[in-house]
Amino acid sequence: MFPIRDDNPTLDRSVVTVAIVALNVLAWVFVQGLGNEKALATSVCQLGAIPGELLGRLAPGTSVPLGPGMSCVIDAHARWITVVTHMFLHGGWFHLIGNMWFLWVFGDNVEDAMGGPRFAVFYLVCGLTAFAAQAFTSPSSAIPMVGASGAIGGVLGAYARLYPRAPVHLLVVFFVFVQRTVVPAFLMLGYWFLLQVLGGIPALASEAGGVAFWAHVGGFLAGVLLVPVFAKPERVEAQRALVARTVYPS
Repeated sequence: MFPIRDDNPTLDRSVVTVAIVALNVLAWVFVQGLGNEKALATSVCQLGAIPGELLGRLAPGTSVPLGPGMSCVIDAHARWITVVTHMFLHGGWFHLIGNMWFLWVFGDNVEDAMGGPRFAVFYLVCGLTAFAAQAFTSPSSAIPMVGASGAIGGVLGAYARLYPRAPVHLLVVFFVFVQRTVVPAFLMLGYWFLLQVLGGIPALASEAGGVAFWAHVGGFLAGVLLVPVFAKPERVEAQRALVARTVYPS
C-alpha cells in the first residue's frame, strides 16, 4: 500500500515540512552526489551513524566493507554528530523519494497541530529515539545507518494518534493487480507499523545490514507518546473543525 494523499486540510502553510524535504534533497545532490558511487560511500562513512562505533563495541581501525573496493574505518573518537546527520542522508533514489513522499503526505498536518518550531524539535527527537531503538537492538552493528525514515516514523505515529479517521487515498499493488482505495489513517498506519515489527523480529538475531526496522518502530512509538507534549490542543481542535466544514460538510 502506497499513500497518494489524504483528505485533511491544514490551517497554515507547512514551512518546516517543506524545509526538511529541501534539506534532504540538497544533501542528496551536494553531499551524496546524486548517488555517485564515491560520494555516496564517503557520505555514508563520514556522516552515517554506526551503532558499534558510538557505543564503543568496535575497535578503532576496524574496516567495515560497504561494497566492491569500498569500506569505512571505525574512528578512534565517537562522532556523535552522526546521530543527527544520518537523518538527512539516503542510500539511493528510491530510499529518498519514498521517505520524502511519506513526509509530504503526513507531515503537514502534524506540523499544523504543533506549529513549525515545535514540529522541528519533535522531528529531531523522534529521529534520535529511532536511532536509540536501533542501536539498542543491534549495539555491535558496524553498518552505518542513514535515512529519514526513523524520524518520519515519528510523524506517522503522531498522525495516527491525532487524526486516526482521516481518509487516506492509497495505491494498492499486488503483482499485476493495481487498485486505488480510501481507508482511515489508523488502518493504513497500523498496517505499516505491523510490517515494521514483523520485519524487525528476524533482525534481532543478526547484526547484518538491511532495513532498520527497529528504528521505524522506535520512531513511531515516540511519535505516539510525544503528541501530548508537542501538539497544541487549540490548533488540533481548529484543524478538526476545518475538516468538518470542508471534508464532511453537512
